[in-house]
Amino acid sequence: MSSRTAHRLSIAVDRDVLHAGVVALSACVLSAGLVYVGYLVHVWRVARRAPCAPAHGECVLLFGKNAPGGRIDADFAARLDRAIAVAQAHPPQRFVLLGGGARDELTEAELAREQLLARGLDRALPLQLESRSRDTLQNLRNARALLGALPASPAPRVTLLSSRYHLARCALFARQLGFDWELCAAEPRLPAGLQTAWRLAGEAAYVCWIDPGDTLGAADPPPADA
Repeated sequence: MSSRTAHRLSIAVDRDVLHAGVVALSACVLSAGLVYVGYLVHVWRVARRAPCAPAHGECVLLFGKNAPGGRIDADFAARLDRAIAVAQAHPPQRFVLLGGGARDELTEAELAREQLLARGLDRALPLQLESRSRDTLQNLRNARALLGALPASPAPRVTLLSSRYHLARCALFARQLGFDWELCAAEPRLPAGLQTAWRLAGEAAYVCWIDPGDTLGAADPPPADA
């Protein structure tokens, strides 16, 4: 069993996560699906409207993506390309690369560093790696600790850089963890097509599951690929 699968299974059987799922399912059933539709519209709006350039950009959090065997897919590549564009336009004071990985393989953060340098990133730009997380919530929790923010203190202002379909989830967790955040989309615009629709639908279900249950203080969320 892979470490990622083990992580998913450990979360899936968590009582708080299951409780959140029951709450979300009940809300959707009692509203005849309108609660889910509301989340779907929200996820779509965030994905469509997110800017490609940060307004502040002092600290950029670059979300990794599952890369079995070190294979970078199109989504991960788009995030890396956007990170290069941001660094060239307005170099951040801190660049934090997020994401763990399977044992005996490069982590998502390590792959991101390798790929960014191969793409011509200025080697003088400070890079910090968060290489232990396996999902979006862990990404942000560990980033908060890495940036030195105490649980009772405000987290620093950050730019959340990821794929458009993923940004609503990033924003939800950043808000609930107390970050002062802004979004930065990897793609210049939201791609059209069935694959994008499927991803938005999945993200809406995920956010719907987590938001009403508010399980952030007790457990990690149910697994979903970033």
